[in-house]
Amino acid sequence: MESHNDAVKIIAAQVRAFNARKEPFRIYHGSTNCTRTSRRQRDQMVDISSLNHVLQVDTQANFALVEPNVSMDVLIEATLRHGLVPPVVMEFPGITAGGGFAGTAGESSSFRYGFFDRIVSWIEIVLATGEVETASTVLRSDLLYGAAAAFGTLGITTLLKIELKEAKTYVELSYFPVNSRSEALEKFKQIARDPAIDYVDGILFASNAGVVCSGRLTSEACGNVQGFARPSDPWFYLHAQKLVERSSNPTVESIPLVDYLFRYDRGAFWMGFYAFKYFLVPFNRIGRWVLDHFMHTRVMYHALHKSGLSTKYIIQDVVVPYVTAHDFYKYVDETLGFYPLWLCPVHQRGQSQQAPQGPLAEKPKPNDPEMLLNFGVWGPGPSNRRAFVETNRKLEHKIQELEGRKWLYAHTYNTEEEFWEMYDRKSYDALRAKYQAAYLPNIYEKVKVDVEGEEKGMRDSWVVYLLAFFWSIWPLGGLYGLYNATFGGDYLLTRDVWWNGVQQLKR
Repeated sequence: MESHNDAVKIIAAQVRAFNARKEPFRIYHGSTNCTRTSRRQRDQMVDISSLNHVLQVDTQANFALVEPNVSMDVLIEATLRHGLVPPVVMEFPGITAGGGFAGTAGESSSFRYGFFDRIVSWIEIVLATGEVETASTVLRSDLLYGAAAAFGTLGITTLLKIELKEAKTYVELSYFPVNSRSEALEKFKQIARDPAIDYVDGILFASNAGVVCSGRLTSEACGNVQGFARPSDPWFYLHAQKLVERSSNPTVESIPLVDYLFRYDRGAFWMGFYAFKYFLVPFNRIGRWVLDHFMHTRVMYHALHKSGLSTKYIIQDVVVPYVTAHDFYKYVDETLGFYPLWLCPVHQRGQSQQAPQGPLAEKPKPNDPEMLLNFGVWGPGPSNRRAFVETNRKLEHKIQELEGRKWLYAHTYNTEEEFWEMYDRKSYDALRAKYQAAYLPNIYEKVKVDVEGEEKGMRDSWVVYLLAFFWSIWPLGGLYGLYNATFGGDYLLTRDVWWNGVQQLKR
């Protein structure tokens, strides 16, 4: 804690200096699982990249004290030593605890526990004034709930108390074939009523073919033990597709716990398929084995940023109420038409059902739905930039029409007026005023895509125009991203997959 407190003092001093000048700053984490690019220089940032330690795992009260840059794989490695695991674990090992708290995150246990921020019961935060405060469910709860999903626009979260629960060695996973989105939804409802189930999600491979996966923690293996961490292991979605194509009956397997939690790491769900397609590399078992290093999400995100290809792919996570899920699916199917689609049920409030929502939750409505359905909508967009922007804007309009919302880690094309129609700006601005954070960029300013600025830059500068033209030539952008993923940056230090073939749970 002494080292942590010293680091926080330095961060607080930097923030006080920005506050004295009323100069906005952004936060440098050292890495990102966000698809947006930063628009500020390093001298306009506060560096918190050293806050990457698990400071305590309390086995009596079942919680961990975690700095914000602790990645999911580091967190899991620390808690499993004590036979514990967070109730919600984001599916990519490089996603950080602070990122999940400040940026909205959910996973296959979210049907029971809600978003990741619902398992955070206390935070330490450097306010925009440079003061260091704490906030919990009972002390300054407005700050705790307000900071969730606020992308650092209330201050800098420097420590989080994360709830834990008992871990087991395996996840006994059942794969249920389904023939439609509506059948998948009914299966979700049925599974959610079983208190023994810990995890549930689904994949639609086509409009008439999909799978619902339900898992329960168990100490003993049942049937086939299947891993997903080694280069020779299958990618999870391909394996699931093969199982349901092979049999119309449910299949049950035992998956080592960490292999399950990070089952989508290799290939980033199925976005890795598009990398093979882009480089004209055969998408087969041998190709995936040879290129396995490049198909882990840490490396893929780095390449995505450097290549500029994030502006060519629609990468959106969307939640809509169960009652409008069919309409949203129909729109995606008819308008975008790409598969697979990820489906994941999410409980609005999780276990703390009485906990108030922060101002960046959806605007409250009469009879707010308890359950939401997350759609992972990821695939190639139109090659023409204007058409690409328009496709995203129409998608965002449909989300709003159906009373849903999207994760803001991705690009946001809404106008400012459209954006704030979805959220409670009055409460948000009041909270920022109360904690003197109004001089910081607000959340819309942090997540928006400045389309007009892009077009103006290309009109006003021939250098910008030529660079844009250069990156549009296949395969220059992709090769540059691949070069950087191979030889440059902090992603070169990608952690070994420590759960590959080792005992995961210390008895």
